[in-house]
Amino acid sequence: MSENFSRSKNILLNRRQLITMGIFGGGVIGATAILQTINAKNNVTVKVPPMEMESSNNATNSATKPIQVLRNFDYGTLKQENGRTIREFELIAGTSTIQLNNAVSYNIWDLNGRIPGPTLRAKAGERIRVLFLNKAGHSHSLHFHGVHPAEMDGVKPVSNGKATIYEFDAEPYGVHLYHCHIAPVTRHIAKGLYGMFIIDPPQPRPPADEIVLIMSGYDINDDNENEYYAFNGLPHHYMHHPIKVYHNQLIRAYVLNIIEFDPAVTFHLHANFFDVYRSGMTMTPSEKTDVLTMGVAERHILEFAFRYPGKYMFHPHQDAIAENGCMGQFEVIAGDR
Repeated sequence: MSENFSRSKNILLNRRQLITMGIFGGGVIGATAILQTINAKNNVTVKVPPMEMESSNNATNSATKPIQVLRNFDYGTLKQENGRTIREFELIAGTSTIQLNNAVSYNIWDLNGRIPGPTLRAKAGERIRVLFLNKAGHSHSLHFHGVHPAEMDGVKPVSNGKATIYEFDAEPYGVHLYHCHIAPVTRHIAKGLYGMFIIDPPQPRPPADEIVLIMSGYDINDDNENEYYAFNGLPHHYMHHPIKVYHNQLIRAYVLNIIEFDPAVTFHLHANFFDVYRSGMTMTPSEKTDVLTMGVAERHILEFAFRYPGKYMFHPHQDAIAENGCMGQFEVIAGDR
């Protein structure tokens, strides 16, 4: 299939309106109501505490909604073609201005109007189809980590105003990512063209409160050094709006380091230890620790539960990175779940 697949913009834009309603409307998964997952065999119920949605009245920060990113998974649209199930996604590159703090704004490239881009989720073996429309003013592309044919590798530029289709099988299962692969790649990623891509294993993992944590950096003066850092797009957000979880309940964190210009960072959890499932490509943990080193584009599944109620910090153990925005808190809630 041609990388420069030509498709009607009107069709893609009409579908974008549906995506926008689903992602940015009032019904964001896990945001305002309790989300429950039930394992009938083990009679396990997972509940997610309601979290107050931050106001989106400020248009300059409409692309950064970390509370939504946290538990919002995009499962696409299922279709049947020639006897096979197709899971179809649509991603549209655009531009936004975000407010990093009261004094600093920053121009980004976004995907579906947000940074990070949508967390795409599928099951191992499914056929994936990604419709990509570039409206971001420069040539861009989408490169998916995983196994696929060369023509689907996403290294060819898609010009502004053009569209293409990426189609491949979802393999192997694990925690992957996607990002723009147009030079300079570091700049295109750092300005927002990235997201997480989860391929679930054939047999589901045990029920858990599942969250996404993506570490990123912002180089606001183009000196190839980051001045600000963030979890899920906005510096310090989870310090001011702690992530609410229940005590004694399994938390499954999908953690990705996409910080450009820093060779590696760590992830540290206070007052606890976590099981590490490296790259999410195993059903058995490889280790238990409270500090994990991650290179750029490295990602893992971390599982843990809190024994005691209270607030507990999480952050890289490089203090300068943490203090400049990449820091948050879990608020562990006691009581009957």
